[in-house]
Amino acid sequence: MRKFLLLLLMSLALVGGNRGYIDKTGKVVIKPQFDWAYGFSEGLAIVEIGGKCGFIDKTGKRVIEPQFDDVVGFHEGLAAVLIGGKWGYIDKTGKWAIKPQFNAALWFSEGLAMVKKGDKFGYIDKTSKWVIEPQFDGATAFSESLAWIWEGGKYGFIDKTGKMVIKPQFDEAWSFSEGLAKVKIGKYLGYIDKTGKQVIKPKFDYAGNFSEGLVGVYYHISAKWGYIDKTGKWIINLQFKEAGEFSEGLARASIKIGDKYGYIDKTGKWVIEPQFGKAEYFHEGLAVIIMGEHPYSKYGFIDKTGKMVIKPQFAWAGDFHEGLAAVEIEKD
Repeated sequence: MRKFLLLLLMSLALVGGNRGYIDKTGKVVIKPQFDWAYGFSEGLAIVEIGGKCGFIDKTGKRVIEPQFDDVVGFHEGLAAVLIGGKWGYIDKTGKWAIKPQFNAALWFSEGLAMVKKGDKFGYIDKTSKWVIEPQFDGATAFSESLAWIWEGGKYGFIDKTGKMVIKPQFDEAWSFSEGLAKVKIGKYLGYIDKTGKQVIKPKFDYAGNFSEGLVGVYYHISAKWGYIDKTGKWIINLQFKEAGEFSEGLARASIKIGDKYGYIDKTGKWVIEPQFGKAEYFHEGLAVIIMGEHPYSKYGFIDKTGKMVIKPQFAWAGDFHEGLAAVEIEKD
């Protein structure tokens, strides 16, 4: 899979200016003109032209001209941008809200943003004031009022005052989702609650994050994926070779290696029979699919009944966000 993704990215990099945006009828509403294009967030989308990133609105107007070396989309009114080797934050007019000064930066979440100063990570507010001084070896954005941090080779969790709520003790940790966080102890994955209690003991080789009350987990004994609830109870028995997170009531899955993808409901019933060479999560009622074997097959969109709403015709397609999806249209 990694080899395929690398080849795909390389092939896309060789073909510039082919990305634009469509609406849910498949109509091109922003003509292909960008080297790269990403989903809309808070009314604006990141686009790349000539190696520089900027932002457009839903008419395709360049609201903030491409000038940045890297960007993180708008969250809570601000976007992290990289220029001259330093990260700062801009508002939706392109004005500097926080001058470039950080070695790394993430999006604002719950009023705070994770940034790196020197070789340590901390958190600032929207005035650039340090709320949690740089002190951690690693950190991430807040989710459900907690954020994982890395200190002394172990992962723990802090609250928004910087208090260590769950002391560093895990070999790996992920953000909280629906009240539980995935953690790794030794070789296996399990789930903790916000007090640090192990709600589901580590025993899985691979696992996702909770979404819509369920999570896909892989058990080495059977070499299959299934789904459990937040108590660890099996809701959908181990049977899938691949299984994704639930989104809008459905999850993509496949039965065996090399098999096609389809979509199941929360009982494990096939709602859309396996038939796709590739299938993504549902966003705003539609999901990206390709029918054949990539990387040469075309991308299209289906609805939650499996109906082909936008026929496969694109060299690449992203998810719908705020009514529009970025697509790549090959030049004649």
